[in-house]
Amino acid sequence: MKLKIMIPSEIFLEEEVTKVVAEAENGFFCFLPRHVDYTAALVPGVLSYTTADGRDHYLAVDVGTIVKKGDQVLVSTRNAVAGGALGELKDVVVARFREIDEREKKARAAAAKIELDVLRRFMELRHE
Repeated sequence: MKLKIMIPSEIFLEEEVTKVVAEAENGFFCFLPRHVDYTAALVPGVLSYTTADGRDHYLAVDVGTIVKKGDQVLVSTRNAVAGGALGELKDVVVARFREIDEREKKARAAAAKIELDVLRRFMELRHE
């Protein structure tokens, strides 16, 4: 099967695989090459896949959609993070969340500053 993972800015991964395991709202499921076509809404969690050499790989994925059609498995998600072993993946995800949290704090501070500036200008107009 050909696994293709897409995030908004790029194609995150394209690889030949023999198995894909992902999680939807109703639990985990597995795709093998001869399984029927299927579509599901993904929940944030771990997506794993096995390559032709038998090695397992793990990705942390955000909400998204997975579609199996024939020998293709297509995943569309907002975010994906690759890691070696599950322990490494956890560390990478925690670091990424900290980074995103810091950016969100800066964005909220900038939005608050703009909001205050607009209010200040309205007050100046009111006094004139």
